[in-house]
Amino acid sequence: MYDIRIAPSILSADFSKLGEEVTAIDKAGADYIHIDVMDGHFVPNLTFGAPVVKAIRKSTDKVFDVHLMISPVDSLIDDFVDAGSDIITAHIESGPHLHRTLQHIKAKGVKAGVSLNPHTPIESIKHVMDMVDLILIMTVNPGFGGQSFIPLLDKIAKARQMINDCGRNIDLEVDGGINFKTARQVIAAGANVLVAGTAVFKDGLDGYAKNIASLRG
Repeated sequence: MYDIRIAPSILSADFSKLGEEVTAIDKAGADYIHIDVMDGHFVPNLTFGAPVVKAIRKSTDKVFDVHLMISPVDSLIDDFVDAGSDIITAHIESGPHLHRTLQHIKAKGVKAGVSLNPHTPIESIKHVMDMVDLILIMTVNPGFGGQSFIPLLDKIAKARQMINDCGRNIDLEVDGGINFKTARQVIAAGANVLVAGTAVFKDGLDGYAKNIASLRG
């Protein structure tokens, strides 16, 4: 069994008091703070820019797990690293040269992640396994919170096998429709980092710790 880490997505937090919400999920037991950056172009929604990431950085020392759903992505990597990101994850489709994008992220001294949309085959990252620190399997089509889980358990299991075969310490993260039921399924398939928005924040402040613990198993 892997060390399971929970990464609450602040997309489901109360934006009017975002810093306080980040502090609250930190104290409630979050391992990572998952920040979904959407540009209204690569995905049909707008969320956080680098200034917001910088503003909430003072609210916690936990890992900032920043998921860039933007295209083109390369020109904005520096801004998000400088704002305090610890992990930068980019989509395969967000630029013409994934290898170059990962090189750019690594050169900034932070961890590099690659994200796969539901339709994107896991084999497409075979030739960058030596560069990635995190693989993010999307189990919804990116762009909105609160969507239903797409059961891509075979894809998650294949990603875990690829990680084991390469012999590197790579996080396998799953994002989309994660709740107390689907969490068990993706963990069994090999995931060790779970992104959850609604499942963490749905009961308000008093429920954060209970919900995070329940997702962890």
